[in-house]
Amino acid sequence: MTLPKTGLSWLDRAVSYIGLREIKGSQHHPKILQWWKDIGASWYQDDETPWCGAFVGGVLKESGLSVPAKGQGASAKAWNSHGVKLDRPAVGCLVIFSRSGGGHVGFVVGKDKFGNLMVLGGNQGDAVNIKPFAMNRVVGYRWPSTWPAEHRFDLPVMNSDGRVSTNEA
Repeated sequence: MTLPKTGLSWLDRAVSYIGLREIKGSQHHPKILQWWKDIGASWYQDDETPWCGAFVGGVLKESGLSVPAKGQGASAKAWNSHGVKLDRPAVGCLVIFSRSGGGHVGFVVGKDKFGNLMVLGGNQGDAVNIKPFAMNRVVGYRWPSTWPAEHRFDLPVMNSDGRVSTNEA
């Protein structure tokens, strides 16, 4: 699934990583290792540790935006206090989810006809991709810079089979 250019530097950069996957076995994807360093969590030296926060932080850092201090962005739920709080989803915003054993963070890119959020994220089935997520898992929405333009709240409807993500660990 590809997306047209959005005019949001971080989201367009995130799109460029669609398809990046963990390397199975003793090797680790060098880009994921770089994202750990970029967010100040260089103590992680693998791509098996849940890396959704590293992906979000790495993309924001590459786009010249701030990330949580001292490696806190390694925790998905730490993103719920970063940036500007939104009361509803907007294209390009961070969305933070609860999940058994932790959380998940990614970028909202739309919705599907089933009412799910379409989320571009890392570590979604061990890869960067776009997946549908159930709205009842949302913990919060955050905008990584100043308040978004109003048209960003009009989420485009995207194709989806409606099967929501259950593998972000």
